[in-house]
Amino acid sequence: MKRIQSYCGVLLLLCLALPAVLAMQSPAPFFREDWKETPAEMPVSQNHVANPDLLLSLYGPGQHGIKKSNHPQIPNDPYYIWSGACPANWAVTLKHKSDDADLTGPAVIRWRSRQSGFRQLRIILKLSGGRWLVSDLYDDASDDWRVREFSIGSIHWRELDICRVTEGKRAESPDLSRVEEIGFTDLMPGGISDACSRLDWIEVYGKPVPRSPRP
Repeated sequence: MKRIQSYCGVLLLLCLALPAVLAMQSPAPFFREDWKETPAEMPVSQNHVANPDLLLSLYGPGQHGIKKSNHPQIPNDPYYIWSGACPANWAVTLKHKSDDADLTGPAVIRWRSRQSGFRQLRIILKLSGGRWLVSDLYDDASDDWRVREFSIGSIHWRELDICRVTEGKRAESPDLSRVEEIGFTDLMPGGISDACSRLDWIEVYGKPVPRSPRP
């Protein structure tokens, strides 16, 4: 009987501890962006950002072709970023106004997107020291919108030339404990609707790190 009581006591302790353990393993939401439900406009600008804590930046020689799109005649058509009119490579990032993101450990990025043609939408990061990275993992073509989740710890990175928005050499063991900007690109120009990337929303799960003031 004492042994059974002991087992029951251990099980009770495990049950009580389990929520805390799961909470430690689950990353907290850092930010989400859905874009404002306003008429389509090109290029996308800060006026189209729905989250008041986020700052938008555009990069690359094709940045002026990035469109905040929507088709009101199509039922349930989302308000989304569209690359089809970009004349050259492009990139979009979002930056929290006060915090960097610690994307180590169980950090995750999720988004809802739809690509056409050979376009492969990839994550890009700007580290607090100014270094840029682009992910080896990507979201490729699909017939409809879909949600993809990326575990940051499973990604391999390459250096990113943010001026040209082109990938470089393999980035070995980059420190992701302070990420300043988070965004996306397909490393290609747009080809109108048959060859483009579309992003409906993006969620980032990680730990906020208060940003140090610039010297």
